[in-house]
Amino acid sequence: MGRIPDEIIQRIRDHTDVVDLVGRSVALKRAGRNHKGLCPFHDEKSASFNVNPDRQTFYCFGCHEGGDVFSFLMKTENLTFAEAARSLARDAGIEVPETGGGPGRGISEQLYSANTTLLERFRSELARSDCPGGPYLERRGLAPEDVERFQIGFAPDAWDTAVAALSAAQIPAEIGEKAGLLQRRERGGHYDRLRGRVIFPIQDVRGRVIGFGGRAIGADQEPKYLNTPETPIFRKREALYGFPQALDPIRRSGRAVVVEGYFDQIALCRAGIGEALATCGTALTTDHARNLRRRTQRAVLLFDGDAAGERAMLRALEALLPSGLRVHAALLPSGDDPDSLLEREGPDALRTLVDAAPAALDVAIDRAVATGHETPEAKADAVENVAPLLALVPSAIERSEYCARLALAVGTEARHVEAAVARAARGEDPREAVPIGPRRTGPEERHLHQLARSLVEHPSLAIRIPSDELPGLVSGGPVAELVRCLVEAAAEDRGVAISELEDRLSEEARNLLRALAIVDSPLDEAAAAQTVEDTIRWFRDQELKRREQEITRRLRDPSADEDEKRRLLDERQQLLQRKRQLASSAAVPDATAVPPS
Repeated sequence: MGRIPDEIIQRIRDHTDVVDLVGRSVALKRAGRNHKGLCPFHDEKSASFNVNPDRQTFYCFGCHEGGDVFSFLMKTENLTFAEAARSLARDAGIEVPETGGGPGRGISEQLYSANTTLLERFRSELARSDCPGGPYLERRGLAPEDVERFQIGFAPDAWDTAVAALSAAQIPAEIGEKAGLLQRRERGGHYDRLRGRVIFPIQDVRGRVIGFGGRAIGADQEPKYLNTPETPIFRKREALYGFPQALDPIRRSGRAVVVEGYFDQIALCRAGIGEALATCGTALTTDHARNLRRRTQRAVLLFDGDAAGERAMLRALEALLPSGLRVHAALLPSGDDPDSLLEREGPDALRTLVDAAPAALDVAIDRAVATGHETPEAKADAVENVAPLLALVPSAIERSEYCARLALAVGTEARHVEAAVARAARGEDPREAVPIGPRRTGPEERHLHQLARSLVEHPSLAIRIPSDELPGLVSGGPVAELVRCLVEAAAEDRGVAISELEDRLSEEARNLLRALAIVDSPLDEAAAAQTVEDTIRWFRDQELKRREQEITRRLRDPSADEDEKRRLLDERQQLLQRKRQLASSAAVPDATAVPPS
């Protein structure tokens, strides 16, 4: 690459505002003559990174990185000086003369150019009157101005659209391959990676196209979403869809709203929530967290309200909390995504849901105690579920407050919760800090253990359990194995002598059988019978919940036809009826049951 003349370098420096440049990556606040923020070059909780607009320089008192606009870009984007200078010149509208002395532009610049060229082609394809992408986007509620605003395009269902576009722009196919736009044929040549898909351009904070996301429009197309692969300029662990448009709304609102998909992000923007961002085919990572924390202290997660959405929220907390972000969580109504909620109830409903989002740790505490916390074991389960998350909170004051909230929610002392959190922070088992009796792991395991004990002491009760239903209700493990063995023996109308049962069990299940057989405090038959009925009812209820979640997931699948949706709705109605029947049967006390002593 040829040498850039000194006068051009000075013009670039004069036309580039260091506060504006750094502000794309760091949330800056004025502090006297300087602007301060969290350093992008090392992890820190208190701002020690300073930007001086008079001298057009930056310096971090923590890690001692410093420099000017060129060095900032070189450090943050791993560029050479010439690449950084040309990039800033392009932003400032300054032409850099091409001179001899080198092999040409750097690889990053060539990849950006390939992506920009292809975005133009994708957008022109969508503008065609016969493009199938247009009707699809209309069905998704996007008006032409939305398509223009978000620069959405379309990749035709052909093998050489991208190949031809790059060739016409004199961009080598090898560059298209490095950009993830083309794939190499075994017999030579290249073909398009993205075909027959609506295309979303993924940009960095400076508005450069770093990659693409493609949404299938055909019912039989797999996968539903396909992104370009990782490249030197597209790192999915830190890329977020919605930049650079979200930068100003994030500064104004003091928050970032994070969703899982491109259409979700667009729906929020259409509802007036411009600070929305979406991950690009990955779960949230610590790199995403650092990316967000440099720009704001508050993040709102918006996930589906089903069990999968809750699990995704908890995983996201593991990545976000250590960065010092204050995370809130809004869970959508079951069966809804931001798109459907926006279309059905309007932008006010979506904004209200996001604005009212509670602290995510409060949501985690509520979920942990929702299954019950009356017994010592249940209290330990709740603390075990939340303590590892509280251990990730950097602020001692915030962590202590959440420990107190968790203690109040489960009905134990705050000092026990704080001890559990401390153990979790050291990688130890937090359950041992909560003073309870013998430990049983998880609600399913606990119910199975109670059922196994009842059947070992009163084998005749096993005939109350339908043997053909049991495999669908319980999962694996030694306790489930023992229960199945007892039920099968009862169904065969055979005796259940301990010695004979042992021959049919694995070593773990045999040890459990022996332990239960010598329990010192026997159960009377009435209490055991009640335990059997309550436990089977609980497992049936859990199975109905799992099935209902699966139906909800399939109903949301846009590829499902109307007949399948009607069948699923009928099945859901039957499930609701069965749940009501289970609830009513639980309300009728067993005449043979006796209260626990």
